[in-house]
Amino acid sequence: MSTTQQTGQTGQIEQGDIVWTPPADVLSTSRVGELLAWLGRARSMEMTTHEELWRWSVTDLEGFWSALWEFFGVRAHAAYDTVLASREMPGASWFPGATLNYAEHALGTDEDLDRVAVLGRSQTRDDVELTFADLRDQVARARAALKRLGVRSGDRVAGYLPNIPEALVAYLATASLGATWASCASEFGPRSVIDRFAQIEPVVLLVAGGYRYGAKDVDRREQVAEILAELPSVRHVVDVEYGEHRVDDALSWTSLLGAEDGAELAFEPVPFDHPLVVLFSSGTTGRPKAIVHGHGGILLEHLKNHALSWDMGPQDRMLWFSTTAWMMWNALVSSLLVRSSIVMVDGNPMHPDLTWQWRLAVETGATVMGASPGFVMACRKAGVELKDLGDLRVRVLGSAGSPLPPEGYAWLRDQLPGAQINVGSGGTDVCSGIVQNNPLLPVYAGEISGRCLGVDAHAYDESGRPVTGELGELVITSPMPSMPVGFWGDPDGSRYREAYFDRYPGVWRHGDWILFHDNGSCHVAGRSDATLNRGGVRLGTAEFYRVAEEVDGVADSLVVHLEDPDGGNGELLLFVVTDDGSRLDDELRSRLTGALRSALSPRHVPDRVIEVPTVPRNLTGKKLELPAKRILQGVRPEDVASKDALADPAALDPFVALAHSRAADGTTTRSRP
Repeated sequence: MSTTQQTGQTGQIEQGDIVWTPPADVLSTSRVGELLAWLGRARSMEMTTHEELWRWSVTDLEGFWSALWEFFGVRAHAAYDTVLASREMPGASWFPGATLNYAEHALGTDEDLDRVAVLGRSQTRDDVELTFADLRDQVARARAALKRLGVRSGDRVAGYLPNIPEALVAYLATASLGATWASCASEFGPRSVIDRFAQIEPVVLLVAGGYRYGAKDVDRREQVAEILAELPSVRHVVDVEYGEHRVDDALSWTSLLGAEDGAELAFEPVPFDHPLVVLFSSGTTGRPKAIVHGHGGILLEHLKNHALSWDMGPQDRMLWFSTTAWMMWNALVSSLLVRSSIVMVDGNPMHPDLTWQWRLAVETGATVMGASPGFVMACRKAGVELKDLGDLRVRVLGSAGSPLPPEGYAWLRDQLPGAQINVGSGGTDVCSGIVQNNPLLPVYAGEISGRCLGVDAHAYDESGRPVTGELGELVITSPMPSMPVGFWGDPDGSRYREAYFDRYPGVWRHGDWILFHDNGSCHVAGRSDATLNRGGVRLGTAEFYRVAEEVDGVADSLVVHLEDPDGGNGELLLFVVTDDGSRLDDELRSRLTGALRSALSPRHVPDRVIEVPTVPRNLTGKKLELPAKRILQGVRPEDVASKDALADPAALDPFVALAHSRAADGTTTRSRP
């Protein structure tokens, strides 16, 4: 691994080059340094490095998580009997006896009442600003309104909503009652919403009749009607009155809250694992999993993550573009737990151009910002210069959702000098990060800095042995409080066990393909079920995309490997979207195959390069290699993915057409589905 020192210079960069190093005073200026000092005073523990702290966090689970409980001042209505009653996975039992409420911790302290808590920015209406006092008042009113509508502890409340302050208020009000929240983004089609909400049978549904997406007016009233027709459990529909379109026969959010002047803010004490929220998997490989997360697990995990990895506190403001369907929405609003303020953004993130999110960061004074790898690479390719946009105060730049190539790290280093680049990977399943940076760790180009505290993450080979320096399955070998309470509608836990514990009994298999280096840094090479295995040489798709998408003329790509059941090389197909003004001709094919041969290996030169209008992605932007592969293997498209679950409903059509033509002319590769 290279040990090139951090510089501000542009130019060639290699994977492993250092692009950021912890400042000399990190132990006295960071939240994780504050924790280490507190451990010295309160627990007589002397540690100064991430490796020492991480090792303790995964070997003394009771000591680590009880320390976080005390350090962050968790407000319990009843004390816990023990920290970890059972370590068994699945089934670990955390903090039995304790009662608490997530919402109570998200509404600041009396010191925060006059401070801004939420800035709402959208392309639908004027800006919104709420102080912590305003937020408390609205949550109290919404709580009283939901209670008057008959919502009780254990009920489900759902939102078919954009990322707007009303969604946050409804979420916290729901949690305060001990009811359970779930949300889908307004751009989801009816089938996707029904597939999710029908599983949990909500009693109240909050909706928006429409919104503006860039310059386009979007009317969702017809979709709302379709959804309601399939959700007989819904007793009340509430229109949050966002935009110009009103939903017929719905209660008015404004009137409901207006009738609750002087409502008391209260919090139902619930057990540590009481259901707080149901998050849904993408639904692109089957029925979406309804993943249940508990009050205590999300509270402790997000306190840890936001303070110790993202280094956030009352002086910070978080801007991370997300929809209400992605776990990053839950992470965004959990910034309130550490008394940071948040920017809630709704609309087209690329409208009117690539600089809109950066200009929003300038305008709102964001200190912590999220930027997807695709967005970063698009800005780099377009030559965006952040210094021309104003006073950017971003000191931590987070990125997740897919791997970020080294060139993206270099662009961020040069555009945001001195900012900590925090690339991580985790997911909906734990509603947090598994591997990422924190202020104690250097940042290496093309790599993730290390394991998150409290996460006993490793790479396993096919025999279930830990490996370093080679690709393997990402596993977690010790329980975490934010592992799901279970799946909704899975009373015997069979679907839950099948999802995470089918390969290695008692060990969580996450589904990613990862390589850990000797120094603890790592890189995720893609989903393990999409790994390319060409003549016995395994390669993650992320490496493939890094090479292909750096070739001039290629805007996006998707690679699919159809295995040969007899053990041969199989067939490797590369699908590309060309840049505007480019076309896939022999010259571009030659440059592509030459780059892949040189950077990877001759085995990874595709058998065919095929142009498509768009790469299929889900609504959070992840490439859908496996659905495309299954279609090419002959699986019916309706059994692969709901069109409503796709960012572009027509994105899989070219793969369906190719599968039909291959079947018709007899050229389909024999492969295992």
